[in-house]
Order: sequence, then C-alpha cells, then structure tokens
Amino acid sequence: GGINLEDIKAPECFEIETRLKAELKIPVFHDDQHGTAIICAAAFMNACEITKRKPKSTKVVFNGAGAASIACAKLLLKLGVALKNITMCDSKGIIHTERTDLNEYKEQFAVTTKKRTLSEAVDGSDVFIGLSVAGVMTPDMLKTMNKKPIVFAMANPDPEILPPLALATREDVIMATGRSDFPNQVNNVLGFPSIFRGALDVRATCINEEMKLAAVHALADLAREDVPESVSSAYDNRSFHFGPDYIIPKPFDPRVIMKVAPAVAKAAMDSGVAQKKIESLKAYEEQLEALQGFKRSFIRTIINRVKSKAKGKELPILVFPEGRSSKILKALATVQEEKVIQPLILGHRDSVLARMKELEVMQLQDIPIIAPIEHPKYQEYTEKFYHQRKRKGVMHAEAERLMSDPYFFSAMMVQNGDANGLISGATHNYADCVRPILQIIGTGRRKTASGLNIVIHNGRFIFFADTTVNIDPTADQLATIAIHASRVAAHFNLEPRIAMLSYSNFTGHPGLPDKMQKAVQIVQERYPNLIVDGEMQADTAVNPKITEKIFPFCNIKGGANVLVFPNLAAGNIGYKLVQQLGGGEVLGPFLMGVKKPANVLQRTCTVDDVINTIILTALEAQAYQERVTVQ
Repeated sequence: GGINLEDIKAPECFEIETRLKAELKIPVFHDDQHGTAIICAAAFMNACEITKRKPKSTKVVFNGAGAASIACAKLLLKLGVALKNITMCDSKGIIHTERTDLNEYKEQFAVTTKKRTLSEAVDGSDVFIGLSVAGVMTPDMLKTMNKKPIVFAMANPDPEILPPLALATREDVIMATGRSDFPNQVNNVLGFPSIFRGALDVRATCINEEMKLAAVHALADLAREDVPESVSSAYDNRSFHFGPDYIIPKPFDPRVIMKVAPAVAKAAMDSGVAQKKIESLKAYEEQLEALQGFKRSFIRTIINRVKSKAKGKELPILVFPEGRSSKILKALATVQEEKVIQPLILGHRDSVLARMKELEVMQLQDIPIIAPIEHPKYQEYTEKFYHQRKRKGVMHAEAERLMSDPYFFSAMMVQNGDANGLISGATHNYADCVRPILQIIGTGRRKTASGLNIVIHNGRFIFFADTTVNIDPTADQLATIAIHASRVAAHFNLEPRIAMLSYSNFTGHPGLPDKMQKAVQIVQERYPNLIVDGEMQADTAVNPKITEKIFPFCNIKGGANVLVFPNLAAGNIGYKLVQQLGGGEVLGPFLMGVKKPANVLQRTCTVDDVINTIILTALEAQAYQERVTVQ
C-alpha cells in the first residue's frame, strides 16, 4: 500500500510527511507538493529546450512560498538550476536574508539582495512560477523579463496573469496554467496515478528523489513524441505538436501511465528501494498497455507475434497507394517505431515529401517512394495486366492507363511478389479500392471475397461477416464466408462456433431462414468437424442462456464467436452499431477470400484503425508466406 496526502497546508505538511516517511516503509506522497513539482519540472525542462536555455544559468522567480512552491524549487535545483538564481516571494515580498519572520523551510531560499518587491524580482528574470493569487503578475512586470520569457501562472481558478493578456503583452512568452481551457495545463493527474502505479508494482518502501526525477524526464520526453489521434479526438480534434503551446502531455493521454510507471519502477529498483524486481520492463509496459483496453492488448500481442516470426527473416513489405494521406503517413510514423513492416509508398516523391513535412513526419523520408509510371517494372506490369484482362474488354491503351493508377499498380506489386500485401481506402471509397484487388490478385477457389470485422466486447472476440462486399450472398457464398471467417478465428487460437443469423430461430421458412439453413448444411458437408448452426436470431447466437433453456438441441454451446449475416445490409449495420452504441471495440474490415494479403480501410477510419490494420496485415502476410514456403 501507500499514502497520498491531500490539502494539508505548509509548514504542517512538511512535518507530517517527514514523520510518516520515517515511521513507515511504504510510499508516502503529498500530491499538492510533489505532484505539482513533477509536472512543473517537466514543463520547465521543455520550455528551456524550446527557448534554448540551460538550467544552471536560468533565473527563476517564484511567487508564493507554500508547500507546492518549495517542492517545485527543490526539484528545479535537482535539474541543475543554481540556488543563487532562485528568488522566492511570499505575501510580504522577496524572501531575503535580513527577514526575521521566516520558518526553516523558507530560510532555505533566502537571498542576499537589496530588492524587496515582486516587480523588482521579476525584472531581468527568465522564468516566473506563480503558485499564489490571481492577477499578481502585471503586463508591465512581464515586459521587464528577458527574451522568450517562461511564465507558469498556476493559481486556481484564476491565474496570476491570463494567457490572452500575457500573449498580447509579449508574443514570445511561453505560458502554462493550472486550467484545462488554456494550453499547457500543469495538472497533478499527470503524475500521481502513474507514479504510484510504478512505486506499488515494485513494492517501493518510499518515493525518493530518483523516482520523482524519473517521472519528470518521462513526462518531458513524452511531450516531444508525436501525439496519437486518440488524444486529439479527446480534445475536439485539435492538433498537438511539441512547441510553445504543447510543452507537457495532455491529462487524457493514455501513454502517460505506460511511460511514467516503468520509469518510476526502474528508478526504484536502481536506487535500492524496491522490494520486488520487474524482470522485463518491456513486458511490464505491455501489461500497462493491456489495462488501456482489450483491443490495445490484442494488438500488442499481434505485434509481438509479427516480431517473433520475423526473427532472422525479412519483415513483410506492405505497399500503400495513398502516399499523401495524412492518416496513412501518421500511422506509418507510429508503426515505424515498432519495426514490424517494410513500407513502400506510392506517389510523386516531391509531393509526398512535402506532405510529410507539412505533417511533421519527416522521419519517414527514407521510405521508398514510387511513382508508378517511373518504376522500372511499369511496362512489365502493364503487359501482365493486359493479358489478364484482354478478354474482359480491356484494350492495351486502357491497361497502360490503369497501371499508372496507384491502386492498380499496388495490386500488381502484390500479385507479382514485389510486395507482400497492400492497404488502401483511407481516401477513396471501398468499391473503387476493392476492384483492382479482385481484378488483379483475384479470389480463391470458391470465388467469394468478403469483409470481416473483429468485435471485442467485454473481453470476448466475435467475428462479423460479411460486412463489406456481397449485397445478397447465396447459401453457397455464405458457407464459404463462414469457412473463411472460421479460419481467421482459428488463426487467433479460438475454436470457431459459427452462427448463421436471421430474423427467426430454427424455422426454415422460405426466404432468409431457408437460405441460412442451407448454408449450415453446406458448411457441414464441406467441413463436418466445424461447429455451426442456424438459422438463429442474434441474441440466441451470443447468449448461451437462450440456447440452453429454449433450444437445447443447438450445436453451439457457450455462445457463437463467428456471426454470419444474411446480407450486406445486416452485417454492415450490425458492426457499426456495436462500434458506435454498444461499447464494443472494432477492428477491420479485413478482406477475406482473396489470393494474397490486401485490405481496404473505411474512409471514416482513424489513424489508430490504420495502425491496427497495418499490424494485422503484416501478420496475414507472414502467414501467407509460410503457406507458400510449405507448398
């Protein structure tokens, strides 16, 4: 266990904390002091980085000399700020050596100076940190600070100076407050939960300076990383990039716990206060990631599978025909850190590089960028496509034109073995992206392509099909779709239990019920060992209590995990309703039934959706390569 102290004023808070630490061998943490100090210190580090300041020569003025101010000042000393460069003020002015009213905690920061007021202290300073009262910092004071002043006005609810007023006074100011309606919120929630998580997971006997500094550096480093779309969406889709308006991570950033807790745990182990050792910090980080949701945990498992399979072999080569798509490029920027694929981007090099620069993802500039018409195999691809489609009404000139299209070109790269898979659909409609795949890569023996979505609900994996391709599939097509979906489920080590869905339960009435029953029979004829039944209603399929009580003869026990819908409307509507209203996490759609790995995104996809599709396509490409090697 541990103790978090709240709402205790100075100097009593120092005395209580000191005594508890001396008598207890568990973490004791006064959040008002140390939580504020850690976030403030991380923001200070990044503000210094942006303004090109070195802590040891930076002049800092504190207004307010309570618990939080003193804790902030002490932590800045640990970061290299010189004691002689810290001036602290309380309600009576500057804390100086000639004052006789100081307690032992304020005396640590008493300076020898003839200056007596806050305005005198601020003159010629680099940083103002306010933990005091509203309005105490005036525009005239701000004008006297050095170039590119750093102002942390953290009084709540109203800061020492409001950001609009500060920015109107000095365009070069970097501002932070304690409020969420302004940029750079210094919020304790960024520290306390993650710090305690790391401390408790190693059973630390205390929270020492090393652990606090580890948290500071972890938060500062995180603010310099690209911000995922999931964070932007939590803040009205605002874009965040490291700079004057973004020097500290956002409170709702799920990455905070995954970065801070491991850093704190490692510092506890390194400094000798941990009673339990974490053998693998990487595995620990993945455990924390799993706490963010089943989908995140599942994707992490897939990433590890891809990496494990790739040992000693080349990573899967995936081609992306939409080279200027912001979603694709942002997703690749994240995926590149995991090193699970070799990407190829289609497009005109100058145009794609300009887009990368605009999106601030220039770390992707070394990825091969291919203009189809300039590729050495352009003519070869054109001839192959012409011979494939010449009896389907395609003339040679048309083949040449289509092969300059990145969607057709990418499909031919996969078909020709120059790429192991492709992903499209971020900027074009689904049908236009599927068409080149079906024409060039083609479908398997049963000639039925279909769409599959993986729905994760309360930790349960359910496979929905067909959700994207066949408007009104026949019984034979439905059987093929069911078999394909069952193989996907089995690939993820699940025993497939297939339900053929309809509006009725086991009636066989003409129309949809009869079609779904025929599909069940076809599956049973082709694969007698597969668990399949229907027709049945959706609630019957997923709720085992219904089958146990009303339909005990049903072959499915424990609920179905593969749901085959009678038509495209039902499947597409079903998975989107679950996604939007039912609290389910959805992956996909994924294209089944084509000869080689190719997936098409929905145009409404998020960057996270693209990342997930890339990871699963990489796994699919590896599985395909293994089958080819065995054959």
